[in-house]
Amino acid sequence: MNLPNALTLSRIFIVPLLVVVLLTPVSENWLGVPSYLLGVSIFVIAALTDYFDGKIARSRQQVSKLGKLLDPIADKLLISAALISLVENHLAPAWAVVIIVGREFAVTGLRSIAATEGVIISASRMGKFKMVAQVVTVGLLILSISPAGGSPHVSNFGRPFPAIQFWTVPELRLAWSHLTGPDRTSWTDWQVLLYTAGRALLWVVVISSIFSMYGYFRFFFRGVIWREGPAEKTGAAPSTAVQYHER
Repeated sequence: MNLPNALTLSRIFIVPLLVVVLLTPVSENWLGVPSYLLGVSIFVIAALTDYFDGKIARSRQQVSKLGKLLDPIADKLLISAALISLVENHLAPAWAVVIIVGREFAVTGLRSIAATEGVIISASRMGKFKMVAQVVTVGLLILSISPAGGSPHVSNFGRPFPAIQFWTVPELRLAWSHLTGPDRTSWTDWQVLLYTAGRALLWVVVISSIFSMYGYFRFFFRGVIWREGPAEKTGAAPSTAVQYHER
């Protein structure tokens, strides 16, 4: 056990706390803090541990097999728990969350099968971009959570949000007029704007998830299914690092 692995484990233990804060009024009732504020703080801290555990492990040369195993598990638990909680809060559509979480399970399965064949599929640039986009998207949507017991700030929360004509949403038009006009912009207006930005970025996450999954599948078939050479004939399976870059 070292500091990088301790940070990774802390990210796993933070997940239940995040779910409780996002899905129950415990934050307002016990601490007097809005759930969106405490929730986004916990989520950002957890996301920062993802950045620092890898950075510290590489700088101290403490990269371990345990860390390689736990790090992707912790990432997937954090993002999946946050997205599912947002579905329960009517802030994210279930179909988008199913695609994102399903992609995580599919890629994890592919990389596990490839590893048994001696092929290591490293994370792609698109996959890393997708992770950053997920963190920003989830953070924006958490900030748009209504106070405990309060009604949603946007009338179509939980229903399909206009992907093209998003400006037709009355609450968004009002918030934008307050932002650009002489009237004072309230926190409710900001939450509506943050929600709109989060829903727009969610499309970026879905598209990047599908695109990066295609890349993983393509290189999985190249490196494992269609691989031919002396390793198959002799029964040996030397470890092969497969790193791809999206064009």
